[in-house]
Amino acid sequence: MRNIYDTRQKIKIIFLTVSVILVAGYLYISGKLVDDLSDEEQKRMEIWAEATRIAANPSAQVDFDLVLQIIQSNSSIPVIIADDDDNILYSINIPLPEKDADKYLAEKYSSYKENGKSIRIPIDENTVQYLYYDDSVLLKRLAVYPYLQLSIMILFLLIAYLALMSSKRAEQNKVWVGLSKETAHQLGTPISSLMAWMDLLSMKNVDSRLLADMQKDVNRLSIIAERFSKIGSRPEMTRTDICKVIKGATDYMARRISGKVKMDVRLPEGEIEAMLCPPLIEWVIENLCKNAIDAMNGIGSLAVTLAQKDGQLTIDIKDTGKGIARKHFKTVFRPGYTTKSRGWGLGLTLVKRIIEEYHGGKVYVKESEIGGGTTFRIELKGA
Repeated sequence: MRNIYDTRQKIKIIFLTVSVILVAGYLYISGKLVDDLSDEEQKRMEIWAEATRIAANPSAQVDFDLVLQIIQSNSSIPVIIADDDDNILYSINIPLPEKDADKYLAEKYSSYKENGKSIRIPIDENTVQYLYYDDSVLLKRLAVYPYLQLSIMILFLLIAYLALMSSKRAEQNKVWVGLSKETAHQLGTPISSLMAWMDLLSMKNVDSRLLADMQKDVNRLSIIAERFSKIGSRPEMTRTDICKVIKGATDYMARRISGKVKMDVRLPEGEIEAMLCPPLIEWVIENLCKNAIDAMNGIGSLAVTLAQKDGQLTIDIKDTGKGIARKHFKTVFRPGYTTKSRGWGLGLTLVKRIIEEYHGGKVYVKESEIGGGTTFRIELKGA
């Protein structure tokens, strides 16, 4: 199997794995730093609680100025001190609103009490107070900062990726258009020459049956050149009987496939009109049929079915080939994807472009089973 997307997929997986490891490491280190600072704040609160206890029972052996300095040093950690009866005795570093300050402080006390950050302060044998505190503003900001920075990084990378893909897609479209136009131009010269040779041969009384066969081949080359010339420019849409278009494409394929391939074409009776470009739709049907025949290695059955419901047209092309893995259902339409030893892997890409960009429809792998065949579905709007 020759598939450049397998290699690209591996590179993407490696890149994503390394990115996840780096992000996980970054978040772990940031989380560790936050935990360490939280531990430091807890130790500070334990010292602050001890200083509060000493301040309530001063003695000559203690430097009271140092105790007051410790108490006053807390300028960032919100603290509430309450007694056994849940009476709030003191609060610090909690901005209170001008209105309903007591209610606001009571709500803060309840939340601090629930978060589990508390320290017991035994004032004397009969009196016990409790210190409740919350993380400082700095610690809260530090805890959020890694995720904010990570979000900005992801957003930046996403924008860069979308810009790169848009630029790459535009460049690919230019290559597609240039290649198609050049192919049509290059085919034009030998086609004109062949037509001139046919006129000359007819004047030489060459067998008319041979000339008729040659004329079919020249007409075929003209159709191919016309198809390539329409890539890159908006094709002219006409109200056309899609049954006739499908029949023309399948009849052409039926004359060129092995007798070991059974082709079953199921079309509704009567005309079914749709706005489409007949040469391009024929190209789509032929491409899908050819891929199906290749997938069956020239042996099996191929069914082409057209159905209409509520103004929606569906064309199913079902084979009994080797099937497609589910992970490749979308990949098969990308340029360069092929499982054949020969080929550019552009057929299904052209199919998708013609159906979705030019005709406003959809084309996708409806179902597939490894070893059990594949069904491609085309959806178009009726006229």
